[in-house]
Amino acid sequence: MAVPVEPDAPDARELLLDELSDPAYAESQPTWFDLLSQAVLEWLGSLTFGEGGAFSPLVLVILLVLGVIAVLTAILIYGLPRWRQRSRLETELFGERDRRTARQLRRDAEKAASAGDWATGIAERYRAIARALDERTIVTPLPGTTAHGFASAAGRQFGEHAAALQRAADRFDEVRYLGQRGDAEGYAFVRELDDAIDRAPSPLPSVSELTGAGTVPR
Repeated sequence: MAVPVEPDAPDARELLLDELSDPAYAESQPTWFDLLSQAVLEWLGSLTFGEGGAFSPLVLVILLVLGVIAVLTAILIYGLPRWRQRSRLETELFGERDRRTARQLRRDAEKAASAGDWATGIAERYRAIARALDERTIVTPLPGTTAHGFASAAGRQFGEHAAALQRAADRFDEVRYLGQRGDAEGYAFVRELDDAIDRAPSPLPSVSELTGAGTVPR
């Protein structure tokens, strides 16, 4: 019988972070909408009316109507939180359904590169750039967005990396669509770009975005 191997502290921490980053955990957590709904129900349950009560039936009806209006307004402004969360996690990423986080994509890219599979490594690392900017709510690749389309949108937010993003998109297209095998140099380039953008602070909104005249890439 095989003896189970206990991971050391760094490996155990990495395994725990990967497990907790699974979208299933995020979906199982109560959202602000769940907490608000529960608080409203508990508050309504605590009200009394009629003889000896604090509220008359008319006041209670008015409060209920106001509560419904508030909930509907929140839904119109923010949408249904769980639906929005699942929709974002299931967003098409360069022609493929992919629920992995940026952390998971980077891990898979490193595994592929370590095995000499440069094509997979380059593709996964470029996807990690896109998923990371989506998670930071800076740029969201929509269904049908190409690698170069994403590079252009991200380049507008990180001007100093605009040219490098286009070159990385070239590397992605080469291994994804042109059947090229890639190489260590190409993977290192995309990985370093990913690290540089990940360290860069989120860009401030432009004046046109603040006034509503511009288009936010979300």
